[in-house]
Amino acid sequence: MHILIVEDEPVIRQEMKLLLENALYQATALEEFEDVAAEVLDIAPDLVLLDVNLPGEAGFDVCAKIRSASDVPIIFVTSRTDSMDELTGLMKGGDDYITKPFQAPILLAHIAAVLKRTVREEKELLRIAHKDVELDVARGCLIFRGQDVELTKNELKILHYLFLNKGKIVSRRNLIDYLWDNQVFIDDNTLSVNMTRIRAKLEQAGVHEFITTKRGLGYFI
Repeated sequence: MHILIVEDEPVIRQEMKLLLENALYQATALEEFEDVAAEVLDIAPDLVLLDVNLPGEAGFDVCAKIRSASDVPIIFVTSRTDSMDELTGLMKGGDDYITKPFQAPILLAHIAAVLKRTVREEKELLRIAHKDVELDVARGCLIFRGQDVELTKNELKILHYLFLNKGKIVSRRNLIDYLWDNQVFIDDNTLSVNMTRIRAKLEQAGVHEFITTKRGLGYFI
């Protein structure tokens, strides 16, 4: 696991890096703080340890910027002990809040807990159920009553978006935009062809009327 340290005090920064490396984490420490959010998004770590009192932009604002583009776990590690600061950190999107001075085992325990929770949540997103039908993203198939229904890349992406928005109407435009953002190049006609194929596969597996079309609005499951 790769952990990024955002701490402007050189001594503390080095201590944290050494602690993490001794715990067998890959650790990177920022030494420039001009545009921290952009650096975090560029490095794409598995977890961020973020100080609040940074030169220039406050850690709370950095966290909000990161959250607008990424779900990477963020633990605030700061000397600010006021309960309102902790609340602000969590409201801005932080996953945890630890005050300095901290004990090394406590920091490592918090890191392990946040990473464990994150990995579990990611695994849960890879297998989603709705109306007795399961979508197994990792294997690229639907599962219904023990039967696997193999999907193409386009079919998988379309169904994944519908499952993530189950119970809501998804417009054709939003679906196409989502697919393009995920490097699946598809136009309106291709979407119609794929929807027809998906419905045929569902029917063959015994799943009837799973995807509903709302004329002029889109699809929902």
